[in-house]
Amino acid sequence: MALHILWHDEHLVAVYKPAGWLVHRTGLDAGETRFVMQALRNQMGRHVFPVHRLDKGTCGVLVMALHADAARALSQAFEHHAVRKRYLALVRGWFPDSAEVDHALRPDDAPPDAPVQPAHTRMRCLARLELAQASDPRHATTRASLVEAQPLTGRRHQIRRHLKHLAHPIIGDATHGKGPLNRWWAEQLGLQRLWLHAWQLEVPHPVTGERLVFDSGLAWPLDDTVQAHPPAMTDAADWHRLLRQQPWAPCPTGPGG
Repeated sequence: MALHILWHDEHLVAVYKPAGWLVHRTGLDAGETRFVMQALRNQMGRHVFPVHRLDKGTCGVLVMALHADAARALSQAFEHHAVRKRYLALVRGWFPDSAEVDHALRPDDAPPDAPVQPAHTRMRCLARLELAQASDPRHATTRASLVEAQPLTGRRHQIRRHLKHLAHPIIGDATHGKGPLNRWWAEQLGLQRLWLHAWQLEVPHPVTGERLVFDSGLAWPLDDTVQAHPPAMTDAADWHRLLRQQPWAPCPTGPGG
């Protein structure tokens, strides 16, 4: 499958990463056969350089460099927090209007006595919904929220772990979420996946320094045009169905609220 290229010049390329794809080969998932680096290299006919990563289950905007100097400049931008990232997540329960999580994290694969690393995420509620069906016998209804998350640091699984820390895990998160709830939503939506989307990425151009904003094409709130013509990427179409078919009520702090 050809990757959808959002933008490129001779220095960098922004692509839409589908859910289920790894950014590059790793021994932790030796059975996987879909890699963004390999597919993009074959598609563009040139070498590409990773400068950040998205989890296998996360879809959305991914940037890669097209030569070593650009890779160094972009990697430094990520390291020095000179980038701005916006994610979209479907989470359990009614999320507060806004939240800021300053909660240090230890790497997932680190020993228990390893030092924790600072981790900071800013979040706001975009919309909430309540379904009459019960996913848990302790509650008469099922509630969920649409949350925008802006990680201000770049720890692995940071958004997923911070939402778990707030008791609002991401739907479909097999590692940090709730199995029975994930299975209920998978049956409800007819789709088993991690509902986390890399919505927008703002980076300095590695040569000119110009601020570039790359958008996945997912719009919220949806307008009539977007509803009639969802993006061709399967993942984005899944998200549009979720946003279009559920009874969302905008949060006071979110767009449209």
